[in-house]
Amino acid sequence: MQKENKTPIYRTDRLPVIYPYHLRSSNRLHIGELVYYGPCPAFYGVGEIISFTEDLCVVNFRGTGELGIFKDVIEKKYLIPIHKLNLAHHLTDY
Repeated sequence: MQKENKTPIYRTDRLPVIYPYHLRSSNRLHIGELVYYGPCPAFYGVGEIISFTEDLCVVNFRGTGELGIFKDVIEKKYLIPIHKLNLAHHLTDY
């Protein structure tokens, strides 16, 4: 059985790695915001916040990362908003 080589939708390899103890990991997050998993952007890909509590967020990644995860619950300190760091230009080749 061969592994399928899936071409990523977004260029997550261009996003900066941001660890949860870094100052830039303290973010105000909102429902509908596009975020990525700071410690390893390529694992989860880019996702949209569906709901959140005080410390946790439910994020719909739609299988955009290497791991093919669709929805997951992640602590807020691991999520980095795309717009905050003006990173949208890193996600595409145009």
